[in-house]
Amino acid sequence: MMESELGLEVFLTEGITGIGGKLRKIPEDFEVEEISVLPMPAADGKYVIAKVWHRNWEANRLVRRLASNLHVGRTRIGFAGTKDGRAVATQLMSFNAPLEDVKALQIPDVRIIDAYTSRRSLEIGDLIGNKFRIKVSDVAEGVDLPGTCEEVNKKLDEAGGFPNFFGVQRFGSIRPITHLIGKDLVMADFEGAVMRYIANPSEEENSEANDARRNLQQTRDFERALVEFPMKLTFERTIIEHLRDHPGDHVGALRRLPRNLLMMFVHAYQSYLFNRILSWRIRDGMSLRDPGIGDIILPLTKTNVPDHDTPITVAADNHDKAVKSAREGKAFVSGLIYGTSSVFAEGRMGEIERKIVESENIKNMDFQIVGLREASSKGTRRELLAPYRDFKIDLGPGEVTFRFALNKGCYATTLMREFMKADMSAY
Repeated sequence: MMESELGLEVFLTEGITGIGGKLRKIPEDFEVEEISVLPMPAADGKYVIAKVWHRNWEANRLVRRLASNLHVGRTRIGFAGTKDGRAVATQLMSFNAPLEDVKALQIPDVRIIDAYTSRRSLEIGDLIGNKFRIKVSDVAEGVDLPGTCEEVNKKLDEAGGFPNFFGVQRFGSIRPITHLIGKDLVMADFEGAVMRYIANPSEEENSEANDARRNLQQTRDFERALVEFPMKLTFERTIIEHLRDHPGDHVGALRRLPRNLLMMFVHAYQSYLFNRILSWRIRDGMSLRDPGIGDIILPLTKTNVPDHDTPITVAADNHDKAVKSAREGKAFVSGLIYGTSSVFAEGRMGEIERKIVESENIKNMDFQIVGLREASSKGTRRELLAPYRDFKIDLGPGEVTFRFALNKGCYATTLMREFMKADMSAY
Protein backbone atom coordinates (compact mmCIF):
# COMPACT_ATOMS: atom_id res chain seq x y z
CA MET A 1 0.00 0.00 0.00
CA MET A 2 1.20 3.52 -0.78
CA GLU A 3 0.96 6.56 1.54
CA SER A 4 -1.42 8.18 -0.95
CA GLU A 5 -3.94 5.39 -0.26
CA LEU A 6 -4.06 6.69 3.32
CA GLY A 7 -4.65 10.28 2.17
CA LEU A 8 -0.99 11.26 2.67
CA GLU A 9 -0.66 12.60 -0.85
CA VAL A 10 1.74 15.57 -0.57
CA PHE A 11 4.57 17.13 1.43
CA LEU A 12 4.62 20.70 2.70
CA THR A 13 8.38 20.66 1.97
CA GLU A 14 7.88 19.43 -1.61
CA GLY A 15 11.02 20.01 -3.65
CA ILE A 16 13.46 19.46 -0.79
CA THR A 17 15.23 16.10 -1.01
CA GLY A 18 14.58 13.78 1.92
CA ILE A 19 17.26 12.12 4.01
CA GLY A 20 15.68 8.68 3.60
CA GLY A 21 16.46 6.20 6.35
CA LYS A 22 14.39 4.03 8.65
CA LEU A 23 12.77 4.44 12.05
CA ARG A 24 12.75 1.86 14.84
CA LYS A 25 15.42 -0.65 13.91
CA ILE A 26 15.02 -1.35 17.62
CA PRO A 27 12.26 -0.03 19.94
CA GLU A 28 14.81 2.17 21.77
CA ASP A 29 15.17 4.23 18.57
CA PHE A 30 11.69 5.66 19.21
CA GLU A 31 11.18 7.05 22.72
CA VAL A 32 8.08 8.96 23.77
CA GLU A 33 7.30 10.53 27.14
CA GLU A 34 3.88 11.91 27.89
CA ILE A 35 3.46 15.52 29.03
CA SER A 36 0.76 14.73 31.55
CA VAL A 37 -1.97 16.44 33.51
CA LEU A 38 -1.58 14.86 36.97
CA PRO A 39 -4.78 14.19 38.94
CA MET A 40 -4.61 15.51 42.49
CA PRO A 41 -3.36 13.01 45.09
CA ALA A 42 -5.87 11.90 47.71
CA ALA A 43 -5.19 9.41 50.49
CA ASP A 44 -8.81 8.20 50.33
CA GLY A 45 -8.94 8.02 46.54
CA LYS A 46 -10.18 4.78 44.97
CA TYR A 47 -8.02 5.15 41.85
CA VAL A 48 -4.30 4.53 41.52
CA ILE A 49 -2.41 6.91 39.25
CA ALA A 50 0.99 5.75 38.02
CA LYS A 51 3.56 6.44 35.36
CA VAL A 52 3.93 3.30 33.29
CA TRP A 53 7.12 2.65 31.33
CA HIS A 54 6.76 0.04 28.62
CA ARG A 55 8.75 -1.31 25.71
CA ASN A 56 7.25 -2.78 22.54
CA TRP A 57 3.70 -3.07 23.90
CA GLU A 58 0.66 -2.28 21.72
CA ALA A 59 -1.89 -0.31 23.75
CA ASN A 60 -4.84 -2.74 23.78
CA ARG A 61 -2.65 -5.73 24.49
CA LEU A 62 -0.92 -3.88 27.31
CA VAL A 63 -4.26 -2.98 28.93
CA ARG A 64 -5.43 -6.56 28.53
CA ARG A 65 -2.29 -7.88 30.24
CA LEU A 66 -2.45 -5.32 33.05
CA ALA A 67 -6.11 -6.15 33.67
CA SER A 68 -5.38 -9.87 33.68
CA ASN A 69 -2.54 -9.54 36.21
CA LEU A 70 -4.67 -7.32 38.45
CA HIS A 71 -7.74 -9.58 38.06
CA VAL A 72 -9.94 -6.66 37.01
CA GLY A 73 -11.91 -5.78 33.87
CA ARG A 74 -10.26 -3.75 31.11
CA THR A 75 -12.63 -0.84 31.74
CA ARG A 76 -11.04 -0.35 35.18
CA ILE A 77 -7.81 0.81 33.55
CA GLY A 78 -7.66 4.30 32.07
CA PHE A 79 -5.08 6.21 30.07
CA ALA A 80 -4.82 9.64 28.49
CA GLY A 81 -3.19 8.81 25.17
CA THR A 82 -2.49 5.80 22.95
CA LYS A 83 1.24 5.33 22.39
CA ASP A 84 2.93 3.69 19.44
CA GLY A 85 3.49 -0.03 20.06
CA ARG A 86 6.94 -0.24 18.46
CA ALA A 87 8.55 2.15 20.92
CA VAL A 88 9.74 2.79 24.44
CA ALA A 89 7.04 4.87 26.10
CA THR A 90 6.33 6.47 29.46
CA GLN A 91 2.73 7.44 30.08
CA LEU A 92 0.24 8.09 32.86
CA MET A 93 -2.37 5.41 33.58
CA SER A 94 -5.12 4.97 36.17
CA PHE A 95 -6.24 1.76 37.87
CA ASN A 96 -9.39 0.99 39.81
CA ALA A 97 -7.42 -1.50 41.90
CA PRO A 98 -5.52 -1.61 45.22
CA LEU A 99 -2.36 0.51 45.34
CA GLU A 100 -0.19 -2.35 46.57
CA ASP A 101 -1.39 -4.61 43.74
CA VAL A 102 -0.45 -2.00 41.16
CA LYS A 103 2.97 -1.46 42.73
CA ALA A 104 3.56 -5.21 42.75
CA LEU A 105 2.86 -5.68 39.03
CA GLN A 106 5.57 -7.67 37.27
CA ILE A 107 5.23 -7.85 33.48
CA PRO A 108 8.12 -8.18 31.01
CA ASP A 109 9.19 -4.80 29.62
CA VAL A 110 6.77 -2.91 31.87
CA ARG A 111 7.64 -0.81 34.94
CA ILE A 112 5.33 1.00 37.38
CA ILE A 113 6.69 4.39 38.52
CA ASP A 114 5.48 6.92 41.12
CA ALA A 115 2.14 5.28 41.97
CA TYR A 116 -0.29 7.17 44.23
CA THR A 117 -4.03 7.32 44.95
CA SER A 118 -6.49 9.89 43.62
CA ARG A 119 -10.24 10.48 43.52
CA ARG A 120 -10.16 10.82 39.73
CA SER A 121 -9.36 8.35 36.96
CA LEU A 122 -7.87 9.16 33.56
CA GLU A 123 -9.72 9.44 30.27
CA ILE A 124 -8.54 9.73 26.67
CA GLY A 125 -7.37 13.31 26.12
CA ASP A 126 -6.18 13.97 29.68
CA LEU A 127 -2.74 15.07 28.53
CA ILE A 128 -1.03 18.11 27.05
CA GLY A 129 1.38 16.50 24.60
CA ASN A 130 4.38 14.23 24.17
CA LYS A 131 8.18 14.54 24.08
CA PHE A 132 10.08 12.43 21.55
CA ARG A 133 13.58 11.18 20.93
CA ILE A 134 13.73 9.47 17.54
CA LYS A 135 16.72 7.98 15.77
CA VAL A 136 16.68 7.74 11.97
CA SER A 137 19.13 5.05 10.82
CA ASP A 138 20.45 4.08 7.38
CA VAL A 139 20.03 7.55 5.90
CA ALA A 140 20.50 7.90 2.15
CA GLU A 141 24.07 7.98 0.90
CA GLY A 142 25.40 11.25 -0.42
CA VAL A 143 22.78 13.36 1.35
CA ASP A 144 23.91 16.62 2.92
CA LEU A 145 22.47 15.75 6.33
CA PRO A 146 22.97 19.03 8.18
CA GLY A 147 22.01 21.09 5.12
CA THR A 148 18.87 19.09 4.34
CA CYS A 149 17.68 19.02 7.95
CA GLU A 150 18.23 22.77 8.27
CA GLU A 151 16.39 23.47 5.02
CA VAL A 152 13.35 21.36 5.98
CA ASN A 153 13.25 22.82 9.49
CA LYS A 154 13.42 26.37 8.08
CA LYS A 155 10.56 25.73 5.65
CA LEU A 156 8.38 24.23 8.38
CA ASP A 157 9.27 27.02 10.80
CA GLU A 158 8.18 29.61 8.24
CA ALA A 159 4.87 27.74 7.82
CA GLY A 160 4.30 27.62 11.60
CA GLY A 161 4.58 23.83 11.83
CA PHE A 162 4.03 20.70 9.76
CA PRO A 163 0.83 19.35 8.18
CA ASN A 164 -1.16 17.66 10.93
CA PHE A 165 -1.78 14.44 8.99
CA PHE A 166 -2.74 11.29 10.84
CA GLY A 167 0.37 9.13 10.61
CA VAL A 168 0.62 5.73 8.96
CA GLN A 169 0.40 3.89 12.29
CA ARG A 170 -3.17 5.23 12.67
CA PHE A 171 -4.09 2.77 9.94
CA GLY A 172 -2.03 -0.22 11.11
CA SER A 173 1.74 -0.51 10.83
CA ILE A 174 1.84 -3.97 9.20
CA ARG A 175 -1.65 -4.20 7.73
CA PRO A 176 -2.79 -0.59 7.12
CA ILE A 177 -6.50 -1.43 6.82
CA THR A 178 -8.15 0.02 9.92
CA HIS A 179 -9.77 2.81 7.86
CA LEU A 180 -11.23 0.23 5.44
CA ILE A 181 -12.73 -1.69 8.37
CA GLY A 182 -14.08 1.64 9.61
CA LYS A 183 -15.79 2.30 6.28
CA ASP A 184 -17.30 -1.20 6.40
CA LEU A 185 -18.79 -0.32 9.79
CA VAL A 186 -20.05 3.06 8.58
CA MET A 187 -21.72 1.32 5.63
CA ALA A 188 -23.21 -1.25 8.11
CA ASP A 189 -21.34 -4.10 6.38
CA PHE A 190 -20.56 -5.95 9.60
CA GLU A 191 -19.61 -9.21 7.91
CA GLY A 192 -17.22 -7.32 5.64
CA ALA A 193 -15.64 -5.59 8.64
CA VAL A 194 -15.15 -8.89 10.48
CA MET A 195 -13.63 -10.72 7.53
CA ARG A 196 -11.39 -7.81 6.61
CA TYR A 197 -10.05 -7.81 10.18
CA ILE A 198 -9.53 -11.52 10.74
CA ALA A 199 -8.84 -12.72 7.18
CA ASN A 200 -7.56 -10.43 4.39
CA PRO A 201 -3.93 -11.69 4.18
CA SER A 202 -1.01 -9.31 3.73
CA GLU A 203 2.45 -10.22 2.48
CA GLU A 204 3.91 -7.76 5.03
CA GLU A 205 2.82 -10.03 7.89
CA ASN A 206 4.77 -13.13 8.96
CA SER A 207 4.05 -16.26 6.96
CA GLU A 208 2.24 -18.16 9.73
CA ALA A 209 -0.32 -15.40 10.27
CA ASN A 210 -0.57 -14.71 6.55
CA ASP A 211 -1.24 -18.37 5.70
CA ALA A 212 -3.85 -18.64 8.47
CA ARG A 213 -5.68 -15.55 7.20
CA ARG A 214 -5.59 -16.79 3.60
CA ASN A 215 -6.99 -20.19 4.56
CA LEU A 216 -9.79 -18.58 6.55
CA GLN A 217 -10.57 -16.24 3.66
CA GLN A 218 -10.94 -19.24 1.33
CA THR A 219 -12.67 -21.75 3.61
CA ARG A 220 -14.57 -19.82 6.29
CA ASP A 221 -13.64 -22.78 8.51
CA PHE A 222 -13.53 -21.17 11.96
CA GLU A 223 -12.72 -24.41 13.78
CA ARG A 224 -9.63 -24.89 11.62
CA ALA A 225 -8.72 -21.21 12.03
CA LEU A 226 -8.49 -21.62 15.82
CA VAL A 227 -5.84 -24.28 15.25
CA GLU A 228 -3.91 -22.27 12.66
CA PHE A 229 -4.06 -18.68 14.00
CA PRO A 230 -1.01 -17.73 16.14
CA MET A 231 -1.84 -17.33 19.82
CA LYS A 232 -0.52 -13.74 19.78
CA LEU A 233 -3.43 -12.72 17.51
CA THR A 234 -5.66 -12.62 20.57
CA PHE A 235 -8.38 -10.32 19.26
CA GLU A 236 -8.69 -12.21 15.97
CA ARG A 237 -8.94 -15.48 17.87
CA THR A 238 -11.66 -14.02 20.11
CA ILE A 239 -13.75 -13.15 17.05
CA ILE A 240 -13.10 -16.52 15.41
CA GLU A 241 -14.14 -18.37 18.56
CA HIS A 242 -17.38 -16.37 18.71
CA LEU A 243 -18.21 -17.12 15.05
CA ARG A 244 -17.46 -20.80 15.56
CA ASP A 245 -19.96 -20.89 18.43
CA HIS A 246 -22.44 -18.37 16.95
CA PRO A 247 -22.34 -18.69 13.14
CA GLY A 248 -23.30 -15.51 11.30
CA ASP A 249 -23.38 -13.30 14.43
CA HIS A 250 -20.97 -10.70 13.11
CA VAL A 251 -22.22 -7.89 15.35
CA GLY A 252 -21.80 -10.10 18.39
CA ALA A 253 -18.29 -10.99 17.23
CA LEU A 254 -17.37 -7.30 16.90
CA ARG A 255 -18.74 -6.67 20.38
CA ARG A 256 -16.14 -9.08 21.74
CA LEU A 257 -13.49 -6.47 20.89
CA PRO A 258 -12.60 -3.66 23.32
CA ARG A 259 -14.79 -0.63 22.67
CA ASN A 260 -11.78 1.60 22.03
CA LEU A 261 -10.62 -0.78 19.28
CA LEU A 262 -14.05 -0.61 17.62
CA MET A 263 -13.89 3.17 17.81
CA MET A 264 -10.36 3.10 16.42
CA PHE A 265 -11.68 1.58 13.19
CA VAL A 266 -14.25 4.35 12.69
CA HIS A 267 -11.78 7.03 13.75
CA ALA A 268 -9.28 5.68 11.23
CA TYR A 269 -11.80 6.13 8.43
CA GLN A 270 -12.46 9.69 9.61
CA SER A 271 -8.68 10.20 9.70
CA TYR A 272 -8.37 9.03 6.10
CA LEU A 273 -10.99 11.58 5.02
CA PHE A 274 -9.20 14.32 6.97
CA ASN A 275 -5.87 13.43 5.36
CA ARG A 276 -7.42 13.73 1.90
CA ILE A 277 -8.90 17.12 2.80
CA LEU A 278 -5.58 18.39 4.13
CA SER A 279 -3.70 17.10 1.06
CA TRP A 280 -6.14 18.92 -1.23
CA ARG A 281 -5.71 22.20 0.65
CA ILE A 282 -1.92 21.97 0.34
CA ARG A 283 -2.18 21.17 -3.38
CA ASP A 284 -4.44 24.20 -3.77
CA GLY A 285 -1.65 26.37 -2.37
CA MET A 286 -3.79 27.54 0.57
CA SER A 287 -2.05 28.50 3.81
CA LEU A 288 -2.33 26.05 6.67
CA ARG A 289 -1.75 28.82 9.20
CA ASP A 290 -3.54 31.91 7.85
CA PRO A 291 -7.34 31.54 7.79
CA GLY A 292 -9.44 32.68 4.86
CA ILE A 293 -13.07 33.72 4.76
CA GLY A 294 -15.18 30.66 5.54
CA ASP A 295 -12.46 28.80 7.44
CA ILE A 296 -13.22 27.51 10.92
CA ILE A 297 -10.54 28.24 13.52
CA LEU A 298 -9.88 26.70 16.93
CA PRO A 299 -8.71 29.01 19.76
CA LEU A 300 -6.30 27.83 22.43
CA THR A 301 -7.35 26.34 25.75
CA LYS A 302 -5.80 27.32 29.08
CA THR A 303 -3.24 24.55 28.58
CA ASN A 304 -2.26 26.04 25.19
CA VAL A 305 -3.71 23.32 22.96
CA PRO A 306 -6.42 23.89 20.30
CA ASP A 307 -9.96 23.91 21.71
CA HIS A 308 -12.11 21.61 19.58
CA ASP A 309 -15.26 22.50 21.53
CA THR A 310 -15.44 26.19 20.58
CA PRO A 311 -14.87 26.53 16.81
CA ILE A 312 -15.14 30.02 15.31
CA THR A 313 -16.15 30.68 11.69
CA VAL A 314 -14.05 33.34 9.96
CA ALA A 315 -16.11 36.06 8.27
CA ALA A 316 -15.28 39.48 6.83
CA ASP A 317 -15.78 41.24 10.17
CA ASN A 318 -13.36 39.02 12.16
CA HIS A 319 -10.91 38.00 9.43
CA ASP A 320 -8.10 40.38 10.40
CA LYS A 321 -8.35 39.38 14.06
CA ALA A 322 -8.38 35.69 13.12
CA VAL A 323 -5.25 36.05 10.97
CA LYS A 324 -3.47 37.95 13.76
CA SER A 325 -4.38 35.26 16.32
CA ALA A 326 -3.25 32.48 13.97
CA ARG A 327 0.11 34.12 13.26
CA GLU A 328 0.66 34.54 17.00
CA GLY A 329 -0.08 30.83 17.52
CA LYS A 330 -3.27 31.57 19.45
CA ALA A 331 -5.67 29.99 16.95
CA PHE A 332 -5.51 27.21 14.34
CA VAL A 333 -7.28 26.70 11.04
CA SER A 334 -9.20 23.41 11.16
CA GLY A 335 -10.32 20.64 8.85
CA LEU A 336 -13.32 18.34 8.99
CA ILE A 337 -13.48 15.14 11.03
CA TYR A 338 -16.72 13.91 9.48
CA GLY A 339 -19.41 12.44 11.73
CA THR A 340 -23.06 12.75 12.74
CA SER A 341 -22.77 16.27 14.16
CA SER A 342 -19.80 17.73 12.28
CA VAL A 343 -19.99 21.13 10.61
CA PHE A 344 -18.55 21.96 7.19
CA ALA A 345 -16.44 25.07 6.68
CA GLU A 346 -17.61 27.71 4.20
CA GLY A 347 -15.72 29.19 1.25
CA ARG A 348 -13.06 27.20 -0.59
CA MET A 349 -12.35 24.92 2.40
CA GLY A 350 -16.02 24.01 2.59
CA GLU A 351 -15.97 23.09 -1.11
CA ILE A 352 -13.01 20.78 -0.56
CA GLU A 353 -14.61 19.10 2.46
CA ARG A 354 -17.91 18.52 0.66
CA LYS A 355 -16.23 17.12 -2.46
CA ILE A 356 -14.21 14.60 -0.43
CA VAL A 357 -17.32 13.45 1.44
CA GLU A 358 -19.33 13.21 -1.80
CA SER A 359 -16.56 11.16 -3.42
CA GLU A 360 -16.99 8.54 -0.68
CA ASN A 361 -20.77 8.38 -1.18
CA ILE A 362 -21.46 8.76 2.55
CA LYS A 363 -23.76 10.89 4.69
CA ASN A 364 -23.28 12.18 8.21
CA MET A 365 -25.89 9.87 9.73
CA ASP A 366 -24.00 6.85 8.40
CA PHE A 367 -21.75 7.44 11.41
CA GLN A 368 -24.74 6.68 13.66
CA ILE A 369 -24.06 2.97 13.33
CA VAL A 370 -27.38 1.26 13.89
CA GLY A 371 -26.79 -2.17 15.39
CA LEU A 372 -23.40 -1.17 16.78
CA ARG A 373 -24.07 2.19 18.37
CA GLU A 374 -20.99 2.06 20.57
CA ALA A 375 -18.90 2.58 17.42
CA SER A 376 -20.83 5.72 16.37
CA SER A 377 -18.99 9.04 16.11
CA LYS A 378 -20.20 12.63 16.24
CA GLY A 379 -17.18 14.04 14.44
CA THR A 380 -15.33 17.26 15.20
CA ARG A 381 -12.71 19.62 13.72
CA ARG A 382 -8.92 19.12 13.77
CA GLU A 383 -6.16 21.67 13.41
CA LEU A 384 -4.43 21.57 10.02
CA LEU A 385 -1.06 22.65 11.35
CA ALA A 386 1.01 20.96 14.08
CA PRO A 387 3.54 23.20 15.83
CA TYR A 388 6.66 21.56 17.27
CA ARG A 389 9.01 22.92 19.91
CA ASP A 390 12.27 22.21 21.74
CA PHE A 391 13.64 20.95 18.42
CA LYS A 392 17.18 19.57 18.39
CA ILE A 393 19.11 17.24 16.10
CA ASP A 394 22.27 15.23 16.71
CA LEU A 395 24.14 14.00 13.64
CA GLY A 396 26.08 10.75 13.54
CA PRO A 397 27.56 8.57 10.80
CA GLY A 398 24.62 7.46 8.69
CA GLU A 399 22.06 8.49 11.32
CA VAL A 400 20.25 11.47 12.84
CA THR A 401 18.59 11.73 16.26
CA PHE A 402 15.69 14.16 16.52
CA ARG A 403 14.32 15.58 19.78
CA PHE A 404 11.12 17.62 19.94
CA ALA A 405 7.75 18.04 21.67
CA LEU A 406 4.27 17.96 20.12
CA ASN A 407 0.73 18.76 21.22
CA LYS A 408 -1.54 15.80 21.96
CA GLY A 409 -2.98 14.07 18.94
CA CYS A 410 -0.09 15.04 16.66
CA TYR A 411 2.04 12.34 15.05
CA ALA A 412 5.82 12.34 15.33
CA THR A 413 6.04 10.11 12.25
CA THR A 414 4.29 12.82 10.23
CA LEU A 415 7.01 15.31 11.16
CA MET A 416 9.65 12.68 10.37
CA ARG A 417 7.98 12.13 6.99
CA GLU A 418 8.82 15.71 5.95
CA PHE A 419 12.50 15.13 6.76
CA MET A 420 12.80 11.55 5.46
CA LYS A 421 10.47 11.30 2.42
CA ALA A 422 10.99 7.54 2.59
CA ASP A 423 8.85 4.54 1.68
CA MET A 424 5.87 4.04 3.99
CA SER A 425 7.45 0.92 5.48
CA ALA A 426 10.28 3.08 6.89
CA TYR A 427 8.02 4.64 9.51
